[in-house]
Amino acid sequence: MSTLLVSLSGLTDGDDADRARAVAFAAELDRRGVPLTHLVQPKGPHGPLRRGDDLVRWIAGRVRAGDDLLLHGFDHASDPVGAWQNGGVPRIGRRTEFGALPRHEAGLRLTGARRILLATGLSTDGFAPPGWVASAATADALADLGFGLYADETTVRAVGVAGALGGDGPVLRSRVLTFRASEPWLGGERRAGDRRRGRALEQQAVRTAERGGLVRIALRAKDLRREHRTEAALAAVDAARGAGAVGAVHRTLFPAAAPAA
Repeated sequence: MSTLLVSLSGLTDGDDADRARAVAFAAELDRRGVPLTHLVQPKGPHGPLRRGDDLVRWIAGRVRAGDDLLLHGFDHASDPVGAWQNGGVPRIGRRTEFGALPRHEAGLRLTGARRILLATGLSTDGFAPPGWVASAATADALADLGFGLYADETTVRAVGVAGALGGDGPVLRSRVLTFRASEPWLGGERRAGDRRRGRALEQQAVRTAERGGLVRIALRAKDLRREHRTEAALAAVDAARGAGAVGAVHRTLFPAAAPAA
């Protein structure tokens, strides 16, 4: 039997309109019996999330009703070591936040992110890096800090004692399906590229579902601003379900994964 995971990121940096679109999208998934995984970045351009924020209360309610929550970086800084780096740490430059971090620095940012998240009343032992890319040292830091699940661009893994990439935990291999601008079929005119990507996303979801694999559809808040992207994602969800995929959340993939709270 195939499993379907749908995730949404980017709401920390969004506004009330983005949250309203997310609520509508989640309602569409509810109608289909498909839960949503919230990829939460604890710190945004206006500061850290706080207990009682509208976004925090909405996510908490969704998680209580069956959705999932993964930590999604700290603040998505493109140069996360920045001015405070010392001479022993090579300059990282513009990359995804965890794309090249050494183990110690990754651990510091993960600890800070987890502390903010806990202060809001939310918690999780799962991690999905910004851009779905993280260094091998970040995987080691996840194990150091007791995380149980790690999802990157091509896999979802139970974190082993030797690190998410080197440990003995189970691994599910599946490429995440997105609308990122770096995808080759998004070249040229944007709307035409989106249509091609929507068709390709649906076809990939069906092929994966038909062979009993893990279907992973990932949207960002800014994707929901384009109605045709939302429609394409829902069409892919419907197609995957029609091919036998069953909606699920990350914490059900591995028995050892602790539930979000």
